[in-house]
Amino acid sequence: MVTAIVMVQAERHSIQETAEALAGLSSVREVYSVTGEWDIVAILKLSRYEDLDDVVTGGLRKVPGIARTQTMLAFRTYSENLLDQGFGVGLDEGQNS
Repeated sequence: MVTAIVMVQAERHSIQETAEALAGLSSVREVYSVTGEWDIVAILKLSRYEDLDDVVTGGLRKVPGIARTQTMLAFRTYSENLLDQGFGVGLDEGQNS
């Protein structure tokens, strides 16, 4: 399984619509609105590396409202429990849910 992380700069007037359109694509597993330079982050799961071109350039780039993208490929996946622990640093017990 290939995991790709796509950062998206969207046109300001259509961030929500763009995120919803991305979430409707078959290879997109998660979509987040985020702060900073990028407006949206999409997590893609692909069965083959060769599918990346079809999904990103053939699919995502055609979604209305996308101004710019940057794609990263994941090398390694770490345990979800470890990720939850890392994001929960500094929170009191019970606050990270």
